[in-house]
Amino acid sequence: MSDFVVGLTGGIGSGKSTVADLFVAQGASLVDTDVIAHQLTASAGRAMPRIISTFGKEIADAQGAMDRAAMRRLVFTDPAARIKLEAILHPLIRQISAERCAQALTPYVILAVPLLVESGNYRERCDRIIAVDCPEMVQISRVMARNRLPEAEVRAILAAQASREQRLAIADDVIDNAGGLNNLYPKIAELHLKYLELAAQKAKAKC
Repeated sequence: MSDFVVGLTGGIGSGKSTVADLFVAQGASLVDTDVIAHQLTASAGRAMPRIISTFGKEIADAQGAMDRAAMRRLVFTDPAARIKLEAILHPLIRQISAERCAQALTPYVILAVPLLVESGNYRERCDRIIAVDCPEMVQISRVMARNRLPEAEVRAILAAQASREQRLAIADDVIDNAGGLNNLYPKIAELHLKYLELAAQKAKAKC
């Protein structure tokens, strides 16, 4: 059972998934709240009955999964809709992610939380927090290329998230991902050794 949790956060297009995968390659476990959210809003997902009863059947696609594009448009035009959606999803995500962190068998676990700053109490659940950082224009260009979204829509997503400065303010460790993969490897390896040591110290202190 893993008792050392490293929160991983970063804005859209910052490269969180790439960084998370590199930690897994080093031997860490990964609990990704985005993956949990997708599972909850998939066809027959645990959150779908409440989502449909709250927002109507038109928010689901033909398979019964949440229509993510329709929901994205709704929450960007109606702040109350975002609050309602978060009230449905966030308690379930916190519960499931806590269970999966506790079940991890590696010395430490990476808890990937894109909206860690916005979600309030994740600081209490994490022994360390990493912010994956890069300039805003790099984020925008990556998301436009990856998701084929117009720049205005990407900027709207960024505006709805915590600012770069807010993420850096809560971070214990920062990973600069403005460059390519080769720039990431040394930093990931360095932090992996650091977290192994800190996890061992925490385990020893509990004995």
